[in-house]
Amino acid sequence: MPKQTTYADARVNVDLGDDASKVLYNAAKQTWKNRKGRFGEVVELFSDFSGLRAVHVGGLPQGTYMNLGFDGVGTKMELGERIGKHNTVAYDLFAMVCDDAVVRGAEPVLVGSILDVNSLGRDGESYIEFVKQLANGYICAAKAANVVVVNGEVAELGARVQGYGKFNYNWGAGIVWFAKKDRMFTGKEIQPIDSIVALKEEGFRSNGLSLVRKIMKQTYGDNWHEKDYNGKNLAELALTPSIIYSKAIVDMFGGFEEIPKAEVHGVAHITGGGIPGKLGRVLKQSGLSAAISDPFEPSEFVRYVQELGGVLDREAYRTWNMGQGMLVITPEPKRVIDVSSSYGIFAKEVGVIENSKDNPIILIKNRGAHYAKEPELVFDIR
Repeated sequence: MPKQTTYADARVNVDLGDDASKVLYNAAKQTWKNRKGRFGEVVELFSDFSGLRAVHVGGLPQGTYMNLGFDGVGTKMELGERIGKHNTVAYDLFAMVCDDAVVRGAEPVLVGSILDVNSLGRDGESYIEFVKQLANGYICAAKAANVVVVNGEVAELGARVQGYGKFNYNWGAGIVWFAKKDRMFTGKEIQPIDSIVALKEEGFRSNGLSLVRKIMKQTYGDNWHEKDYNGKNLAELALTPSIIYSKAIVDMFGGFEEIPKAEVHGVAHITGGGIPGKLGRVLKQSGLSAAISDPFEPSEFVRYVQELGGVLDREAYRTWNMGQGMLVITPEPKRVIDVSSSYGIFAKEVGVIENSKDNPIILIKNRGAHYAKEPELVFDIR
């Protein structure tokens, strides 16, 4: 007679899976008030955690667009795994999907996430407390983005998910956004002498962390996360949560149904590819150039990592945001700055859009005393 085998023998714990799903569902429910009484309000058709939730979208006017976007946190999760801190990772997840949505003039409304873990418990130890950290984070992140979370899917995948320490995971999300055709940014709205306003970012967001980890490992060894910089833990500094800009950006251009507070011609979310990649993409349709003459300097820690790894300036500006989390192209820079300030976001005018003369470029200069050896960077964006 064959030996009896259970699902738990394959390191899948059904009871812990149900517990984790309930934790994430209960957290999701706390986000539904974010759209209460507004377009995108959640309608709960069944009250159990596996039940159907819907979003009210009645009476959509002609010229309404809806789309889906997907993204994840990348390798930044390993930093949390190294120091057992997971309550800020949702800010990175929501920033990646929500801040991407507003780049085209859309309002993010609905988020669904999938959490793949190696295990929810092992050898009698439960990892539900780690799941609770993640869930508490997305309650706060959803509020910051003014979106609702409708689900909390979790799956135990064993050795298919690997990382550092005992609790390893991959976390991705989908975003549903809505836009009005006449409010979407095509790039053709951008005009010469439009101003460029930067919204400041202190950390790396969720991009270029593989390079950060490589630099740390080759400098300090496998246990680099136990080291400090200026009295602060290296991994915790690298884990600095992304600022979520989408709520402020929506307030500027009015989103799907509100009155605009500023005229916006374009938005660049500075993630992978840095300023040349992301601003260059926004400028593509216009054929224009950008001169950034007073950018924010990257934070002290970002500069430290760059110097530690011997990363050339050109490479750094193509890999990290270097202090500019979002760039807004506008003829009304003061209004954009005022709206940003009302959300606690530090913003300033950093440059201007210029005629390209058939050779569109992005020029970045006056980057601070730390970059005096290479005072100007020029990127061809044809």
